[in-house]
Amino acid sequence: MMKSNPDVSFIIAAFRAADTIARAIDSALAQEDVEIEVIVVDDASPDETAAVVEAMTDPRIRLIRLPANRGPGGARNAGLDAARGDWVAILDADDTVRPGRLARMIARARSENADIAVDNLEVLNLDGRRERMFADTMLEKTPILTLAAFIGSNVLFRSTYNFGYMKPIFERRFLEQKRLRFRQDIRIGEDYILLASALAQGGRCVVDPSAGYRYHIREGSISRVLELRHVDAMIAADAAFLSTHAVNAGAMAMQRKRSRSLQEARAFLSLVEHLKSRSLGSAIKTALSSPCALRHLRMPIAVRLRRLVAPLSRLKPVTMTVAAERSTSGKCPHTKKG
Repeated sequence: MMKSNPDVSFIIAAFRAADTIARAIDSALAQEDVEIEVIVVDDASPDETAAVVEAMTDPRIRLIRLPANRGPGGARNAGLDAARGDWVAILDADDTVRPGRLARMIARARSENADIAVDNLEVLNLDGRRERMFADTMLEKTPILTLAAFIGSNVLFRSTYNFGYMKPIFERRFLEQKRLRFRQDIRIGEDYILLASALAQGGRCVVDPSAGYRYHIREGSISRVLELRHVDAMIAADAAFLSTHAVNAGAMAMQRKRSRSLQEARAFLSLVEHLKSRSLGSAIKTALSSPCALRHLRMPIAVRLRRLVAPLSRLKPVTMTVAAERSTSGKCPHTKKG
């Protein structure tokens, strides 16, 4: 019989997830040595997501159907408001978790008197390859995740993955005491802001090198493409974060690097938009004002930009992965130092 107050509340925000939601729920229900509840928040899905969940008869599953789409942050907040567990764990509707993940992470957090715990991720690629997102040795050298390290990892263009991909578990009492919730006005980076805010509020976060979260890469995932509007929202969210939380010198130094990388990403995406709309003059102006944007162009566009006379109608729409390509030089000579 399930306790009235479970150890963990899994929160799954689901939108158009009919094909994957059962797999995600089953993996949550398979957790060992902890009492759990699974709260699925259907974010006004137009498909059969809610019907799939309703057909699952396990009493530990709770379905919340939102009348209008709120986005991932709003849907997760609805789940947080309904959660009863001592801990809360976020699980994406197209991902899965290993059976021993939560028991191991909670034990580690309690042994270190921590409010938050993160772990490594197993990446399941489209071609069937499986890999650890982070090297075990790197995480073993980072037993406690600080705000400076977290922000520094989330500087764009540095590496394929960053700590923003981690799926933390939070002690629910800590979130309530600090009045922390997801930003509802951004569609990419809302989880980054929540963890950064928790760390800025004094949350202690332990790092488990084990890979307990399975990150399934799928075509069209919103977390794998970055658009100009996403960057603008992230810049605004960072500004709001800094106006709300006091951060130490180390974290501020990393924030300056992150801010520069966001501005660089914005310039690159603006350049691509100008090329797509055949605004050659605007494209040249953007390139001259931000030379760093040029190095992130994919080769077909770079060739056409150099030739200038090539028909712009042949340029293909281009998006940039959130992680982006690795910078070959590491720095742009025209980038201002903070």
